[in-house]
Amino acid sequence: MKHVTERPFANPQAAARKLIELAAGIQPVQDGRIHIEKVNYPFLFTLKGSGPEFGAGIKCAIEKGWLELHESGTYVRLLTLGEDLLAP
Repeated sequence: MKHVTERPFANPQAAARKLIELAAGIQPVQDGRIHIEKVNYPFLFTLKGSGPEFGAGIKCAIEKGWLELHESGTYVRLLTLGEDLLAP
């Protein structure tokens, strides 16, 4: 018998929404920048998401136009917060 726990962030869109929620709660530094570790740490260690789920969530958020990831990968910037974006 296998014991498998359900992964809440296995769906990239669910992971992207949680990343947006985390980023929205962080005070940006210069020019709206949010250091990636401020989003990465709570996602991986507090919420127990995995690295691939984090990557898929970031990619999904970028594709949907919610986040901008700097080419260096050191920070993200929120692009848009629609009325229904943070709704479940």
